[in-house]
Amino acid sequence: MPFRPRVGFVAALVLCGLAASVARADFFSFQGNFTRDDDVQLFQFTVGQTSDVTLKTLSYAGGINASGQTIARGGFDPILALFDSTGALVDQNDDGSASEVPTDSVTDRHFDTFLRSTLAPGNYTVSVMQFDNNAVGPNLSNGFEEQGQGNFTTLAFGPDGATTPFWDVTGNQRDSHWAFDILNVNAATTGPGPGPGTAAPEPSSVVLFGVGSILFAAVAYKRRGKTSDCHAR
Repeated sequence: MPFRPRVGFVAALVLCGLAASVARADFFSFQGNFTRDDDVQLFQFTVGQTSDVTLKTLSYAGGINASGQTIARGGFDPILALFDSTGALVDQNDDGSASEVPTDSVTDRHFDTFLRSTLAPGNYTVSVMQFDNNAVGPNLSNGFEEQGQGNFTTLAFGPDGATTPFWDVTGNQRDSHWAFDILNVNAATTGPGPGPGTAAPEPSSVVLFGVGSILFAAVAYKRRGKTSDCHAR
């Protein structure tokens, strides 16, 4: 007689597979460009269970992102701010330490961001800005210090007569690109901002993980001839 699992069993397998895929923490890599100094790029991410989440940029000094892509050095000096689901400012980061981010080969500075936080389950927003466009706080709705100031680094850090954006505090002109990794979260997307960004892994990988769990359980059931419990990772 051909194998015909009951509807209830199939539904249980589907739920187990979906639970496993939802609970799976992963990495998400984004890239894009600013058009002027006071631009802000927002990201939203979800934490499924209490986790150590890492937020980091790679575009100032360059490197290899979590997706394995080579990121060129030379981007503007980035900073970031982290907000919870209510919009309350949780933390900000300017520069990572020498052990956390690489040193730029031109300026000899480690100006990429690095923030590792233990976060409770929930939804969060993180913003990437150019130094020193800090979040005003205490809420995201309060905006950013250089909001509306256009190319503020030209006057603040550029040489006399400079008219172009993306200067850092060393007086070195940078370019418009950013690259940002969000590590150990369940989902992440770009929000409003001047650059569209690109995310990895593709959503299909999460779906395939769930489908694979279902097929594996179905085959195991057929071979054993009985129902087994399943547990989401």
